[in-house]
Amino acid sequence: MRARLLPPFPERLSEWNLLSGRLAELRPNARVVPYDVEVPLFSDHAGKFRTVWLPPGSASEYRDSGAFEFPLGTVFSKTFYYDAGGPRRLVETRLLLRGSEGWIALPYVWDAEQREATLQVAGEERQLEWAAADGTRQPFTYLVPNTDQCAGCHVALRGRERPLRPLGPTARQLNIDFAYADGRRNQLGHWRELGLLRGGPAPEAAPRWSALPQVPLAQRARAYLDVQCAHCHSPDGPANSSGLYLGYDEEAPGRIGVCKPPVAAGRGSGNRAYDIVPGQPEASILFYRMESREPDVMMPELGRSLRDDAGLALVRDWIAALPGRCS
Repeated sequence: MRARLLPPFPERLSEWNLLSGRLAELRPNARVVPYDVEVPLFSDHAGKFRTVWLPPGSASEYRDSGAFEFPLGTVFSKTFYYDAGGPRRLVETRLLLRGSEGWIALPYVWDAEQREATLQVAGEERQLEWAAADGTRQPFTYLVPNTDQCAGCHVALRGRERPLRPLGPTARQLNIDFAYADGRRNQLGHWRELGLLRGGPAPEAAPRWSALPQVPLAQRARAYLDVQCAHCHSPDGPANSSGLYLGYDEEAPGRIGVCKPPVAAGRGSGNRAYDIVPGQPEASILFYRMESREPDVMMPELGRSLRDDAGLALVRDWIAALPGRCS
């Protein structure tokens, strides 16, 4: 494989040579490395298959916080699919390429025959049906984002510049075991063995979080909010003017929304007074917007049409357990 660094980019996903055999089987080609993250971004209950490819002889540079630094020509892929209640159906594959002019997002949409995905820079809507674990089925509109909407989450604000950036490949997200074809191994250690990662401590000394039930409630809720919200709600994110910063390492209660008034009242606030009211989830703007499915109210604004009931329950329990009161 050889990455394309400038447009025009391939019209067909197969031209990237990321997958071998029948594309829908999602078998990575040589030197295309599958990976996973511990706390995934909720995307209307879609499953996700992730890969990364780095040019031969190159490596990413380790960072304790934020995404690793990746070399020119790096290609990430993330394929969204549904397999509950029937055979697997691939919907889209998003590529994130570090090209000559920065990171570039490229959405590819799969055809009905599951043979090929084609580049759709304008995005697309798909009418789908989600099958819940209890057997109930819920119709919804799945949105394949256009390239501008991809930037809505992946952008970083740096003065007048608005470069794109990867979000998932961080030490905390990658510091887990993965079931490779030849056995389970820690991803950070495996990337070092392959020469894809330079620097940083051993996995046991690297930052990590865990979604396991025995981890304290506050840690699980903060990890969830970091992944779902902090790419926008951070000092260099698109929602920085809100003053609501939901990164995992943010410590000031007011900056994560506790007893913090919204910057704008009205429909988006649900006429609630504070982003988070300790002990009162239903009185909190954060919970109200996460629970909503209305386009001009719901948060996150992009990437979902359905509610994440498990995530809502986690955030509800966290807010309910917060001590104190708003004056």
